[in-house]
Amino acid sequence: MKIIKIIYTFLTVLIAASISLIAQIDHVEPPFWWAGMKNPGLQILVHGENISENKVELSYEGVMLKSVSSVENPNYLFIDLELAQNVLPGKFDVKFMNDGKVVHSITYELKEREPGSVGRKGFNNSDVMYLIMPDRFANGDPSNDEVTGMREGLNRKKPFGRHGGDIKGIINSLDYLNSTGFTSIWLNPVLENDQPEWSYHGYAATDFYKVDRRFGSNEDYRELGRIAKEKGIKLVMDMIFNHCGSEHWWMKDMPTSDWINYYPEYVNTNHRRTVNQDPHASDIDSRIMTNGWFVPAMPDLNQRNPFLATYLIQNSIWWIEYVGLAGIRMDTYPYPDKYMMAEWNRRVLEEYPHFNIVGEEWSLNPAIVSYWQKGQINRDGYEPNLPSLMDFPLQSALQRGLTEKESWDNGLIRLYEVLVNDFLYPDPDNLVVFPDNHDMSRFYMQVGMDIDLFKTGIVYILTTRGIPQIFYGTEILMSHTESNSHGDIRKDFPGGWEGDEKNAFTGKGLSKKEIRIQSFFRKLLNWRKENPVIHTGKLTHFVPENGVYVYFRYNDKKKVMIILNKNDKNHHLKLERFSEILGDCTKGKDILSEKVYNLSNEIVLPSLTPLILELQ
Repeated sequence: MKIIKIIYTFLTVLIAASISLIAQIDHVEPPFWWAGMKNPGLQILVHGENISENKVELSYEGVMLKSVSSVENPNYLFIDLELAQNVLPGKFDVKFMNDGKVVHSITYELKEREPGSVGRKGFNNSDVMYLIMPDRFANGDPSNDEVTGMREGLNRKKPFGRHGGDIKGIINSLDYLNSTGFTSIWLNPVLENDQPEWSYHGYAATDFYKVDRRFGSNEDYRELGRIAKEKGIKLVMDMIFNHCGSEHWWMKDMPTSDWINYYPEYVNTNHRRTVNQDPHASDIDSRIMTNGWFVPAMPDLNQRNPFLATYLIQNSIWWIEYVGLAGIRMDTYPYPDKYMMAEWNRRVLEEYPHFNIVGEEWSLNPAIVSYWQKGQINRDGYEPNLPSLMDFPLQSALQRGLTEKESWDNGLIRLYEVLVNDFLYPDPDNLVVFPDNHDMSRFYMQVGMDIDLFKTGIVYILTTRGIPQIFYGTEILMSHTESNSHGDIRKDFPGGWEGDEKNAFTGKGLSKKEIRIQSFFRKLLNWRKENPVIHTGKLTHFVPENGVYVYFRYNDKKKVMIILNKNDKNHHLKLERFSEILGDCTKGKDILSEKVYNLSNEIVLPSLTPLILELQ
């Protein structure tokens, strides 16, 4: 019995010692990787108490240990590996040696890639993107509303609080989105935001490799990607390289003193994004714009640090491969170091040549926006490599064009002239066009809650060049008459919570007007889905006259005539002016009303009504 006790005690001590050794390694990122990636390099961040005091050893066929870098903080090591193209998926031990003994060990895995991963198709002109704020869309799993140990709990009464929407709720909604006609979804960030307050929006990440547990798990996110793909819906991930959250785990133990800009002193960014293009910009203005913080809760990351740059690049590739993403939307695009961002685009597109990435440059000047697009020849020699941008100039022109009184230089002419600027873009067809998003007043509010102007604007967004994006709830006329605060703009989607009196998923409790608009969207979106002429057809437009804007989308097989009429009375539109495109077409069927128009001489346009005529 005594011997058994001694053995038991010995084993207990041995197990405890092993657990203690393992526990000293707090973070290994990325947590795993894949065999067969285009770029053979892999850098692993290892964080643990005094980990840099140890030597690193590993042995696995096809994996070469290139270098091990220590930094000023002894709790970090950066391990650089080179993976052979024929390396096989599998696991291997990374040993941390001290005085010839193994003091720490981690098991690292190279996974097998999904078939066809490299050839994945990004979101494109055939898609209509649905923008979802996960916390405000649907609560599919109430059990994760409150998570023990996380700083902010549920409070649906608080406009800026956590409301409980999650990934499971989005999964449950995929059939609704598919039947409505949406073909891709962009989720506002789902990574962990373990901040004391205002954590619902997701833009202050506290862990770049972990989904926020109040949204679900990494596995739930991956399941969303898998099910969405089965239903023909692409998944777009919202990312932020400019900053992290003040409660990010590395803020308590940073790798280097230059990991965060302007730290520990605080400097707010001046938000003068045009310093990136300005040939006359001062160094101090440029530094404050790029290095300054948004708010004290969002430390500004220094992408010039080579270890952080590699960390961020690998992180985005990891999520693409792990979840099966079809695109990335990059937040606050002009704020990080622009040369690192160009390299990030290059690296991602090297791995996934048909992928798509859209950047947020909130400027109304097309010359500023076009500076960032891949293929642009900039006078300063900067090569941006970014495939797509959010078309804020067009969004502004749409709102003003619909609400201004018609004159020589106001009204619909703004829509015409914003497209004139397409000569500035290397690829204007790859811009993302939208009537609104999560950071501005909803489109229904922008047009004064005028249902006719609203429909006209939506027709324009869904038939002009570019890739359309629709904000959740736009399809049921969601509004915010209480205020223009973000908390009200980002209201809960009706029907996403058990007990909701209104349910947009089923139609229960919706007004007749809301049901009509929902049907309008469903008809228009599903028509667009089946008509490549709207995706890739040539666009020719005619200068607006008398409150009417006419443009055509056409290819070798089909012609579509779109007419936007702002007049509050019926308008007689003579057709001779459009003969260069109309050719010998004699009839046009409106896809919304299904009315057939004779195109012999003129047509009578119904007041304040857009037409989408399929020409015959």
